[in-house]
Amino acid sequence: MTPGRDGGAQVPPARQRALLAAIVAAVVAVSAAIYVGVGVGAVDGTSERGTLAGGRGAQNNPAAPASTGTWVASWATAPVGGEPGTETTGLAGRSVRNVVHTSAGGTSARVTLSNLYGQSPLTVSHASIAVAAGPGTAAALADSLRPLTFAGSPSVVIPAGGQVLSDVVRISVPHDGDVLITTYSPTASGPVTYHPHARQISYVADGEHTRDATGAAYTGQSTFWRYVTALDVLGNESDGTVVVLGDSLTDGITSTAGANRRWPDVLSDRLRDAVAAGRDVPRYSVVNEGISGNQVLADGLGRPAENPSGVNRFERDVLGRTNVKVVVVALGINDILRHPGTADPDVVVAGLNVLVERAHARGLKVVGATLMPFRGHRGYTGAREAVRQAINAEIRAGRVFDGVVDFDAAVRDPYDPRRFRVEYDSGDHLHPSDRGFARMGEVFDLRDLKGGAPARL
Repeated sequence: MTPGRDGGAQVPPARQRALLAAIVAAVVAVSAAIYVGVGVGAVDGTSERGTLAGGRGAQNNPAAPASTGTWVASWATAPVGGEPGTETTGLAGRSVRNVVHTSAGGTSARVTLSNLYGQSPLTVSHASIAVAAGPGTAAALADSLRPLTFAGSPSVVIPAGGQVLSDVVRISVPHDGDVLITTYSPTASGPVTYHPHARQISYVADGEHTRDATGAAYTGQSTFWRYVTALDVLGNESDGTVVVLGDSLTDGITSTAGANRRWPDVLSDRLRDAVAAGRDVPRYSVVNEGISGNQVLADGLGRPAENPSGVNRFERDVLGRTNVKVVVVALGINDILRHPGTADPDVVVAGLNVLVERAHARGLKVVGATLMPFRGHRGYTGAREAVRQAINAEIRAGRVFDGVVDFDAAVRDPYDPRRFRVEYDSGDHLHPSDRGFARMGEVFDLRDLKGGAPARL
């Protein structure tokens, strides 16, 4: 059994209470400014989410299927910033074919496209969705290729800073498979909203080739995800979504590209296999909202901020996902490494508590991860190690999260607990190897995903 959030913890000192109140106020203000106008439906899996452009999906599409089931997020990623080199023209005149890997399958789908970091409206004149013909290819299964529409129209204009949810389309989406989401923009609109560390090869073609099933036109390759931020499916495989909020250790920047070996991928596979074996665990999909370099408290530069902090992107990347049931938080190491002095562990823990309280306000359970070792990394100091240990002590004591996954204990060297075990180390002494990511996914107690937020007293 992992420790739970301890309602009997000591009242924090006045300074920490004041800091926590200030953080909460800042989060509410920032979230209201950034996300005003984004409608979010109930989390029971039956309602449609609102859109900033294009109306309300299936309700305006006479061809929308009358399928039954539960809506869940099958894949998602966090928009990080504007893609360098696209500031003036974006990707005008080119088709972008994103390859995304599913968690859950379904009989219908819908896609979220983002222009969050665009500084002008983005016109998408054509878009499509298809099941990939196999791994590592731009080719689609020909009979799976479907055009995407937006309020019944094949085109949509997404305002700067906005996003859009497509109409529902009938398509058989496999679990643990690759899906191709293709967009074409005929006009200049930059910069391109993107996720830089996809660890997945996607494709680009000159001209409008959104309905090209052969993939022959897609001679360009990309290691980014562009515009697309979520794939939802309607089906009977899952009852809800687990969202993992993390940094590069969740983003998986040292995992093998195209192999889907990030630890949330491992968790998704384990959960699906356990359900198939009849184990008493929830039927949930798992989506990865990791951003490399992400911190609990500090944003990156720009307006809107690139690489926004965990507290400032919680509304967008967690509460904005479909039918969320559980949040897994794996953040904090960058707050230590990127602090110009020595980070205050009480401040980091206060930020983590903000995330938990916001999840609880929506009835969501929160499982948190201990911070993994990093001795040997260029940023290591004894003072920073002491901060890591102090944060981990609070997490293990059950004073932060509802449940705990102890990544630190799982990957550390038993002879030097401040380091990774050699086989789990990618070589930079901070990020895991494929074996390390597998270990993280394997040590997660699936029973911790059961239940909801604790009752308020």
